[in-house]
Order: sequence, then C-alpha cells, then structure tokens
Amino acid sequence: MIPVLSRAEMRKFDAHASSACQVPSLLLMENAGRGAADVIVRELGLPRGSAARIVIVCGAGNNGGDGFVVARRLLVWGAQPIVYLLVKPERLAGDALGNYRSFVAVGGLVVELEPNQLSVLGSAIESARAVVDAVFGTGLDREVSGFFRYAIEFMNGARCPIFALDLPSGLDADSGAVLGVAVRAETTITFAHAKLGLMTASGLLHSGKLHTVDIGVPDTGLAQIGYSAEIVEASDVLSALVTRSITTHKGSAGRVVVIAGSPGKIGAALLAAQGAMRAGAGLVTIAALPETAALLDQRVLEVMTARIDPERVEGSLDELLERADSVAIGPGLGLSATARRIVEHVALRVPRTKVLDADAISHFAGRAELLRGAAGELVLTPHAGEMARIVGGSAADVEADRFGTLARAVALTESVVLLKGHRTLVGAPEERVAINVSGSGVLATGGSGDVLTGILAAFGALLDVRRAAYVAAYVHGIAGERRSQQGVDRGVLAHEIADEVPFALGALRAG
Repeated sequence: MIPVLSRAEMRKFDAHASSACQVPSLLLMENAGRGAADVIVRELGLPRGSAARIVIVCGAGNNGGDGFVVARRLLVWGAQPIVYLLVKPERLAGDALGNYRSFVAVGGLVVELEPNQLSVLGSAIESARAVVDAVFGTGLDREVSGFFRYAIEFMNGARCPIFALDLPSGLDADSGAVLGVAVRAETTITFAHAKLGLMTASGLLHSGKLHTVDIGVPDTGLAQIGYSAEIVEASDVLSALVTRSITTHKGSAGRVVVIAGSPGKIGAALLAAQGAMRAGAGLVTIAALPETAALLDQRVLEVMTARIDPERVEGSLDELLERADSVAIGPGLGLSATARRIVEHVALRVPRTKVLDADAISHFAGRAELLRGAAGELVLTPHAGEMARIVGGSAADVEADRFGTLARAVALTESVVLLKGHRTLVGAPEERVAINVSGSGVLATGGSGDVLTGILAAFGALLDVRRAAYVAAYVHGIAGERRSQQGVDRGVLAHEIADEVPFALGALRAG
C-alpha cells in the first residue's frame, strides 16, 4: 500500500528528514523543486534549450520557495521561466528567501506584482507555454480572498497547461475542500507523499494527473511518525485472494446468504447475488419474505431462494443462516416494520460476517451506536446520503470532509465502514484508512452498489472484513475500468459489471 499523509503528518515527515536524517531543509526543497522541474520538462516534451516561456506564480511560503527552485532548474534547461511574485520580497524568509536570491543571482527574472497589476499576469499567461502554481501548497487553512483570489482566477483562465506544486493552491490539504477558489491544474506534482485532500472528488477535479516526486529521504521514518491512510495496490489484492486450489468445492468456496428485495425491487437482490457468484462464492441463497421469494423463484438460475417466515422472523432467520459464512443484507429490502425486525436481528445478534447496505443502513438512522458490540464481524457500505443518516448532517457535508466523516462513523459504530464514492474509503477501528483509486464513470448506474455488496459478501466469507472491503472496492473498480475500454463512459448495466468481475481478477493475476 502507498502511504497518504495529512498536513500535520507531512510536517512531521519534513522535520524527521531534517533532524533524524540530517538532510537540511534547503536540500529537501532543492530535491522537490528539481523533481518537479523534471516532470514539467517531460510532460511538456521540452527539448534542452527550447526557450519555452513558462510563467511561475509564487507566494511567500515554502511553496513559493519550491517555485523558485523549479524556475532555476528550468532556466538551466534552457527554458525562459518568469516568476511573478505575489508578495514583496521582504516577506520572504528562510529557504524561500534563499532560493529567491539564488534564482535572481543566476539571471532569473522576477516580476513583483502589485494588486493593481494583475493584468500583467494575465498578459503573460496568454503567451506562456505553461503556468506553474507555487502560491500556497499544503499550508493554507483559510479562505482565499482579495488579490490572491484574483491571481488564481487568472491562472484558471490559462489556455496552456497548469502545473501545481505539492497541492493546487486553494485546496485544503486534509479535506480537499475548496477554500473560496482553487487552482484547476492539469498536473499536480506532490512531494514525498500524496496528501489526503488529493484523494477526494474535489481533489481529483482540481489536481488532474498526479505525480509524486521524492525529496531525498527514505520512508523508514513513517513507522515512527505515523500516517492516516494508504492507497490499495494490485499487489495487496493479489496477496489477499489466494489462487484457488483444484480441490476447492462449492462448500469450501464460501456460502453467502443475501437478504434483500421486496415487490418492485427484486432486481437489487438479484444483482447482489450475481455479484457474490461472480466474485467466487460457491453457494448463494437469496432469503426473502414469501411474496418476494415467489417473484425471485421465476428469475434465478444459479442462485437458490429461501423464505423468511413473517410469523417467526428471528427463528426462521437463525435456521437459514446456520451454515452461512457471510450475509449481505439491505438492497431493496424496504423500510417496513418486518424489514426492521429482520435487519435488527441479523445485524445485532447473528454471529456471522455481515455486509449492511442500503435499507439495512437506513434502519439504523439516528441510532447507529446500537451496532457497537454486534455479534460477528460487521461492515457498513453507505453512499454519502446514507452516511449522513448515520452521523447526521447532509450528503454535501459528508462530501466536504470524507475522511473526517468516515472517522466519526467508525467511532460511532465500532465497525468497518466503506464510504462509497469516486475514491472509496474503508475505515476500521484502530486501522489506517484504505483508499481505493480504481474505478470508472460507468459505475455510475443503478444497481452498481448492489453488485459491490455481493462482491464484498463473497470475499467476506473467506477474509477479515476490512480486507474484504478494500479488495471488493478495488475489484469492482477494475471491472468498471475494463467495461469502459474503447472510450465507453456510460450505458453499462450493473449486471454487466458483475459479469466482468472474474475477468478482472484474471487480468490482475496476469499482471
């Protein structure tokens, strides 16, 4: 897994590099700026001595210092960098001041902008080959206003590529929230490690393509410093999903029970069951109330059905789940009083691995703390709206701070929580957040989440729930990516995503 750091953790990493590793902060800045300049040259395809005009917009802090290093390195390459400084040089200090002086000393051009001179910046951007954002970086924790806001808006008007250093200026490093206005970069070059804010939908929209460059120190200090999150890689998935033995049989491949569906919503149950089958479950049964089960009987092939007795809900559930390895509950189940009895009994008292999705989550709206200490292993799979029902607020509040909201939900339920979204997050008590970066826009279709629930239940029959959750999210995403080949970005149906799962797994094994 690839570490992802918060603003505070990155400061600790820099401090550790300077103190324990004895690498001066000036050299750390040099390494960062040199790596960024290399990326810019490579991305633009600049030959040495190309004389390309590149506008670099610098602020007062270390991000501005990084910009001066980039400018000096581009000057050495033979480009024509011009730095537009948004503060008086007297406000520069430390390493930023040192690199400002170095750039000027080697013949670099610095234009000091006054608030009434932003048109100068606009004219320069119009004729530039590229723009480099070195205004704020990760240190910003307040809304951008006034002169700086206008400067960012001028940058966003550029018709040439924009490169952001470390983090697009105006983006919160931890939540990814836009602090008034933020640079919309084509490429972001982040230093040492990706930041939490880059792993959000807003972060993605503003950062574009992400490159990480090292700053000349190893990651060995991370164990001491600690870090908040990690990106799931293909190797993590492959290590979890052991190649199936020739002696495996349907009973040992995982027995999954899907408790889902109601009249008018049997598709949700079918999709969850199909997801479980396609992810490798040996035996899948859909358990439903009699009216729903009768409808399902007309549709199922490889999947079995079973009836929950409405006169003895708890007893019949115990009988149905006696041999189950995992249970998926909630898709299309409804919010009736009987459905609540089913959900509460399974979630709180059945000692199995359980995946709570959709209506099963909604039944615990405003009382999610009841899930603490539930029997067996539990994982919740909310989207932003369902997450808001768990922790309060609105879906917009959840999206504004996905990492913070996830932490609250995990603390409230003491369970594994998978927060769905473009960057699906998996949180668990006393564990780092696992970030899934696989996926495609074709997953934005009704029933896609039901398929994910089934995949998770299949993996949960054989793995611990945290690992099952991030592996399921990754595989679901890869299935979507495969379906989006040849330029397809919409119109893929949920059952087609499920059908792609075994082939996605095969492609992962093939490398």
